[in-house]
Amino acid sequence: MRGLKQELGLAQGVGLLSTSLLGTGVFAVPALGALVAGDTSLWAWPALILLVFPIAIVFAVLGRHFPSAGGVAHFVGMAFGPRLERVTGWLFLSVIPVGLPAALHIATGFSQALFGWHDEQLLLAELGTLGIIWWVGSRGASTSANLQTLVAALIVALIAVLWWAGNITFSDIPFPPVTRVDHSQLFAALSVMFWCFVGLEAFAHMASEFKQPERDFPRALMIGLLLAGAVYWACTVLVLHFHAFGADKAAAASLPSIVVTLFGVKALWMASVIGFLACFASLNIYIQSFARLVWSQAQYRPSSRLAQLSPRRIPLNALNMVLGCCVLSTLCIYALNINLEALIIYANGIFIMIYLLCMLAGCRLLKGRFRVLAVTGGVLCLLLLAMVGLKSLYAIIMLAALWLFLPKRGAVVTQ
Repeated sequence: MRGLKQELGLAQGVGLLSTSLLGTGVFAVPALGALVAGDTSLWAWPALILLVFPIAIVFAVLGRHFPSAGGVAHFVGMAFGPRLERVTGWLFLSVIPVGLPAALHIATGFSQALFGWHDEQLLLAELGTLGIIWWVGSRGASTSANLQTLVAALIVALIAVLWWAGNITFSDIPFPPVTRVDHSQLFAALSVMFWCFVGLEAFAHMASEFKQPERDFPRALMIGLLLAGAVYWACTVLVLHFHAFGADKAAAASLPSIVVTLFGVKALWMASVIGFLACFASLNIYIQSFARLVWSQAQYRPSSRLAQLSPRRIPLNALNMVLGCCVLSTLCIYALNINLEALIIYANGIFIMIYLLCMLAGCRLLKGRFRVLAVTGGVLCLLLLAMVGLKSLYAIIMLAALWLFLPKRGAVVTQ
């Protein structure tokens, strides 16, 4: 049986990961971090990268040695068997009804700022965005990667232009001395900022589509992580410099307000377009990774339509199914007027649980210093679950329910 087409290079991988990490957060999270921690948030980004590094290295090493469209589910299956592999896969897919419509709503919110759209117009914009994602996905992984590399370049260019127009120099950056850092503020900022680095698990599903996964996948993951961290830090400098944050200000409006301050209202379209593209890029990689997971999980029954690839070696049937679920969820949420902000908090617990399962798989599959990093990453994930508090019970209950009630079947063959 043919596998997915191997067509991704290093630069494309960096573009995919960096935009999946920046996504919906680049416009809002720096302002949220500044709100809870002030100047201390400038120390929070490098601290967060150091904390995420063990987790990222484990993802990189597992992806290098065991590249698969199954992603974390494949790693868990190799470590603990096919039963927990299926549970992990379904746990990841359970984010679709809540997480994706929420991200889609945030993305089309930029069109509301630009065109003043509301209600049915925003719904049509959301459905149209899903249509564009289908077209991009039907062209293959390289098309998604090229588009997202362009988006990453636009985001970096926007930040660079704002630094230049604002005459910001390194002497202007309000770095507080380490001895004066308020640890309570630092921890509060870290709890807000961690969600910017949810995206590693989606990127893992693309490992088998690299031309040289053993070499380029871990490099792309680490470079993309550092690039995203640098962009978030630079955005935080801008937000603090222009004081574009506050309890009475929308966090997502922080960068657009800076654009208006420097270039006038007529330049608002620039921030809105780049904001939409950043959200679109994050949505795109998640939907493409979900499709690859569905295709991977369907391999136990080769005759299934979901297990088939298109002539371009793309899991098009699986992509159609994932997008169909997104459309239904979007329509239901619109019809029932569900508060997405309340629901997405529970989805965050699922992402942490998936990270924890990946670290546990690393503890079993890796050796030496990489096993130590997996143990360290697992401890960090447990701490993050504790930070989520009672809302993490949703992820724990979902994991237990899938383990108890998911029908049994034979072993899954993934590629």
